[in-house]
Amino acid sequence: MSIKIIIKYFDSNMPKIEKIEIGNWIDLRCSHDVVLTKGNSLIIRLGVAMKLPKGYEAIIAPRSSSFKNWGCLQVNGLGIIDESYSGDTDEWLWAVYATRDSIIERYSRVCQFRIQEKQPNIVFKEVLSLGISRGGFGSTGIK
Repeated sequence: MSIKIIIKYFDSNMPKIEKIEIGNWIDLRCSHDVVLTKGNSLIIRLGVAMKLPKGYEAIIAPRSSSFKNWGCLQVNGLGIIDESYSGDTDEWLWAVYATRDSIIERYSRVCQFRIQEKQPNIVFKEVLSLGISRGGFGSTGIK
C-alpha cells in the first residue's frame, strides 16, 4: 500500500526527497550552510513542508552519521510532527546541540524521518495491583 504525501520545497534547487528501497527512514537535508559552535544549540531549517495523511504523524531522528560527521546531537531526542503542522509556512526544522565546532554544508543529509499512524484513543483503568512483579527497573525478571 502506498500513502501519498504532499510536499512543498522552500528552495527549488533542494534535492528531492525519495524513499530508498533499503531501510524504512527517509533522509532530510539542511537547506543552508550551518556553522556549529561547540556548546551552542540551534535550529536547522530542512527546506520542506508536508501535508501528512489524516491519522499520521512524522518522527524525526538523527542519521547515524550526524554525530560522527558534525558532532551534533538532536536536543529533544526525537522530533514529532503531527498532521496539523501542514501549512505553507510550516517548514520542518531540526533542533541540535553542537559538541564541537563544525560546518554542515547546504543540502547535506542531516536527519531522517518516517511516518506512522497516530496513537489510538486510550482509556486508563486504575487498579491497586497489576498482579505481577518483574523485579523493577533494569531487571529482566530473572533472579
